[in-house]
Amino acid sequence: MQRISSGSTFETEIGYSRAVADGHYLHISGTTGYNYQAMTIAEDVVAQAEQCLQNIGKVLNDQGLSFADIVRVNYIFADRDDFSRCWPTLRRWFGVHPPAATMIVAGLAEPDMKLEIEVTARIPNTPAD
Repeated sequence: MQRISSGSTFETEIGYSRAVADGHYLHISGTTGYNYQAMTIAEDVVAQAEQCLQNIGKVLNDQGLSFADIVRVNYIFADRDDFSRCWPTLRRWFGVHPPAATMIVAGLAEPDMKLEIEVTARIPNTPAD
């Protein structure tokens, strides 16, 4: 098992890994719209969605994976009305290889967070258990 960090201060402060690779799957933790290097976040939900997906893409890329390897996505929105505003962005990133998906409405850890995206990607060429 491999634990992966993005360097986000949240990981250290809360005690979690950005992702965990278990040999068959890469489990990427709920990812928000923070630019983790600057620890800034946009006010607009669509901009946050774009940053979430860039953050997820970096983890995938660093592990030799892509969005085509994602088999499951969970969207967590603070406001249900923001979900449809993000559809064009989500479709651009996931549309060619759409994973199984769920959208949840919930309170998030910080008031400036408008969404969180969690994904599971299949590591190619590994037998399923």
